[in-house]
Amino acid sequence: MNPKIEKLIKQFAKLPRVGNRAARRIVLGLLQDKTGRIDKLIDALTDARENVCPCPNCGILTDRTNGMCEYCRDATRANGMLCIVRDLSDVWTLEKSGVFSGRYHILGGMLSGVAGVTPEDLNLKSLQKRIADEKIQEIIFALPNTVEGKTTQQYIISTLTNTNVQFTELASGVPLGGDLDYIDDGTLSLAFGGRRAI
Repeated sequence: MNPKIEKLIKQFAKLPRVGNRAARRIVLGLLQDKTGRIDKLIDALTDARENVCPCPNCGILTDRTNGMCEYCRDATRANGMLCIVRDLSDVWTLEKSGVFSGRYHILGGMLSGVAGVTPEDLNLKSLQKRIADEKIQEIIFALPNTVEGKTTQQYIISTLTNTNVQFTELASGVPLGGDLDYIDDGTLSLAFGGRRAI
C-alpha cells in the first residue's frame, strides 16, 4: 500500500468507533471522490480547529466567538437542575430524547485506575462554583452504568458533601455496563423519569 494512504488510514482508524475496515472505506471514498468532498472536509476541520472550543462554564464544545455555549446562555434552562455527563455525545443523546431541560456539566471522561484517569484529568474545578452561582438544587448523574461510572459518581458526591444539593441517578432502563449512546429514546425517557436519590 502507498505509505501516504496507509498513514491516512491509520489516522482515521484512531478515531473513536472507527476500525481499520471503516477507515479504509472512508479514505478510499475521499481520495476517489470527484466532487471536491475532500477539500470541504479539510475546510470544515480547519474551521472547527480554529473556532470551536469548550464552554468555560460546562465544557460543551461551542463557537469561540459566543463565549458560553447555548445551554449556559439559555435562561429557561436555569431551573436548578444540573446533569453530569461523560462527554458531548451524551448531551446530544439526552437532547434528542427531550427528557431533560436543565443545564449540563461535561466531565470529559471517567475515573479509571487502569487507564490512568485521575480527578485532575476531569472537568471538576468549576463544579462547586457552578452549584453556588446557578443555585443548583439537584445534580443528576447520567453516567454509564459501569464500575468507572459509579466510581466517578461516588467521588464527585464525596467532594460536594458541604453543599445542600440532592443527588439523583438514572433509574431502571439503563443496563449494567450500558452506554447512553446505545439506548433508545423510550428507555432513556423511562430511566430519566424514574431517577432515584443517591
